[in-house]
Amino acid sequence: MSNSKLTLIDDAVLRCCSPLAGGALSEAEADDLAQIFAALSDPVRLRMLSLIATEDEVCSCNLEEPLAKSQPTISHHTRILVEAGLITGEKRGRWVWWHVVPERLRQVARILGD
Repeated sequence: MSNSKLTLIDDAVLRCCSPLAGGALSEAEADDLAQIFAALSDPVRLRMLSLIATEDEVCSCNLEEPLAKSQPTISHHTRILVEAGLITGEKRGRWVWWHVVPERLRQVARILGD
């Protein structure tokens, strides 16, 4: 179990500052956010996104070792991140080079109250 400290946020601060508290989400907005949160709810995908975000681009071939996953598993997880709009890929030869979608990451940060 982690020894990290849990930061408690005052409910009043959350109500005044959180984009979620700014108004009710439409059905489309809720569906979109649910897809983002579902993609980020898996530890492998979360780590994968962080690896891709730390570089301008990352080859699929360079994700196998740090994630300790096979190429088919890498492909499965990248597909889910692509469907959520968090990354895009460019095929070069037999490999795909992945990039984060900065606007989408900014949207996630705004949603979470950054």
